[in-house]
Amino acid sequence: MKFFSKYNSPIGELTLSSDGENLTGLWISGQAYFPELKNSSENGDLPIFSQTREWLRRFFNGENPGETPPIAPEGTEFRKLIWSELLKIPYGELVSYGDIAKQISIKQKGKFISPRAIGGAVGHNPISIIIPCHRVIGSDGNLTGYAGGLDKKVKLLELEGIDVSEI
Repeated sequence: MKFFSKYNSPIGELTLSSDGENLTGLWISGQAYFPELKNSSENGDLPIFSQTREWLRRFFNGENPGETPPIAPEGTEFRKLIWSELLKIPYGELVSYGDIAKQISIKQKGKFISPRAIGGAVGHNPISIIIPCHRVIGSDGNLTGYAGGLDKKVKLLELEGIDVSEI
């Protein structure tokens, strides 16, 4: 069974989804790749949703929210590998798609991984904000697209204390 809940945030309404124990999705209203929540029931009382709301409360108050709630993103093995790398990006720091490509290449025993492939996986991140795809920038140091909208990416980075005027 799948469940969902809504959360009103400073960047708009968020939709949370769960398998009952883990967070499986977190989307900003109107973002690209927003899934249909067929066969899902609304249930805001699940413990995972309470944990996630508390994590989000701290984040939107400009605090390092600490340990992530239990997550189980659904996707290909390649995408899951990229998302696990995103989870390693420290709060308040940025990395480039090229940096992630180099890290994955090392893990793949030198196999070339293009930054564009990384960008595709980052763009399809099903657990926005918690899996911090907003912390990824272009190799030239510029802000790049964000499935939730570039304005939302800027706001998320500013909440983490990053001066986006320098980017």
